Amino acid sequence: MSTNDKFRLLEENNRKAELGGGEERIKKQHEAGRKTARERINDLVDPNTFVEVDKFVTHRTTDFDMDKQKFLGDGVVTGYGKIDGRLVYVFAQDFTVFGGSLSRANADKIVKIMDLAMRMGAPVIGLNDSGGARIQEGVESLGGYADIFYRNVMSSGVIPQISAILGPCAGGAVYSPAITDFIMMVKDTSYMFVTGPDVIKTVTHEEVTKEELGGAMTHNSKSGVAHLMATDDEQAMMMIRELMSFLPSNNMEDPPVKVCTDNPHREEDSLDSIVPDDPNKPYDMHDIITKVVDDANFFEIQPYYAKNIIIGFARLNGRPVGIVANQPANLAGVLDIDSSIKAARFVRFCDAFNIPLITFEDVPGFLPGTVQEFGGIIKHGAKLLYAFAEATVPKITVITRKAYGGAYDVMSSKHIGADINYAFPTAEIAVMGPEGAVNIIYKNKLSEEERKQAIDDYRSTFASPYKAAQLGYIDEIIYPRQTRYKLIQALEMTQTKSKTNPPKKHGNIPL
Repeated sequence: MSTNDKFRLLEENNRKAELGGGEERIKKQHEAGRKTARERINDLVDPNTFVEVDKFVTHRTTDFDMDKQKFLGDGVVTGYGKIDGRLVYVFAQDFTVFGGSLSRANADKIVKIMDLAMRMGAPVIGLNDSGGARIQEGVESLGGYADIFYRNVMSSGVIPQISAILGPCAGGAVYSPAITDFIMMVKDTSYMFVTGPDVIKTVTHEEVTKEELGGAMTHNSKSGVAHLMATDDEQAMMMIRELMSFLPSNNMEDPPVKVCTDNPHREEDSLDSIVPDDPNKPYDMHDIITKVVDDANFFEIQPYYAKNIIIGFARLNGRPVGIVANQPANLAGVLDIDSSIKAARFVRFCDAFNIPLITFEDVPGFLPGTVQEFGGIIKHGAKLLYAFAEATVPKITVITRKAYGGAYDVMSSKHIGADINYAFPTAEIAVMGPEGAVNIIYKNKLSEEERKQAIDDYRSTFASPYKAAQLGYIDEIIYPRQTRYKLIQALEMTQTKSKTNPPKKHGNIPL
């Protein structure tokens, strides 16, 4: 064979590999409103930076006449590229080849780039579009999944791991994403479930559609399994690019600082009147967050789930921060099971990746009731307490209004290791609200007039930030309009923070 023929063969093989399951299947993928694996990678990484690995790998099974059906690449595209000039590793399942199902060869390709990512200290982004294990391969495919799961666990907290669910993912195909840091889903085209609607109907006789059972909205609002939702594949890739801009490449690096064009000294006069005089009147905590951060850019995580707490990323003077904030506009901002779990996992992520934590607090307490108690609010609320106490990154807290009871302690109080604690003049820091406190202290022994006086006395003594400031539990009572600069100052001051927890294998978080 001449050299030219050899080059022609390479060209032909490249062409075959890039066609995946062929023109017909690619057309079907497009008709379903989904892009192909390679198109998604092109949207995700910087132009002309993707380097493919294992392009010509094929499966090795001979059962069920599988040896007669082979595709170069075997249904997953793997390699590395750059996002904003920074190295990332990517695997993208190709639904046009055997429905994106996982073979042993397929798993080996994914494992190879996961190992490379750990060695180089770079993030892994998985673009999942898979029907699960390749049934024709039996236990070999299952072994492949377990190899991937093991690496997901070993990589956890070392390199960021992002999963995009871009089609129907079932069975083993959902457990790898579940271990990763963030799950992105696409409205109307992506699904996740351990068992599909047909199996459920057979076993439990429940009738449920794919969308209701495991659609993007279900997992973003009801189950809390997913963190982000896009309207199509392209927007999903753009959102992942933006998410990556807040994260370091690994746990030994600091997150990337951007040049800040927003004046750090900027004051927002509207913040002085944002907290209503009536303590029972709600306001939207988003309004405070967006006015304080750089360019009003707040990248919210899980915006549809447990809306009584807000989590997400922003920048202050160019530095990425993680924000946790009670939301008085939803359930009065109480802590309940879902919000505690949502915030706790986010706090632990930020701590693992050196992202400082800013907490905006307006919390009347924990949600009372049998549903919460039987559901284990004690254990789940303790997760958030544990996460904040364990975190060694800079922690800065701003109490805007209520900080009542145990919830005051939990929300990154001075006592569990916060570095700087600010309060607005409107802050109320007490064991409970004035009415409830007076009822307990005086047990209905007062006339209506005396009761009103006692409530006013309690409010002026305890429901203000000055008692806590006298004790040093609050470092400074600040003008709300100056919040931005105060946070930037505190961030600069804590930049060189060095704190290590006692040596141990790992703690036993109340799971």
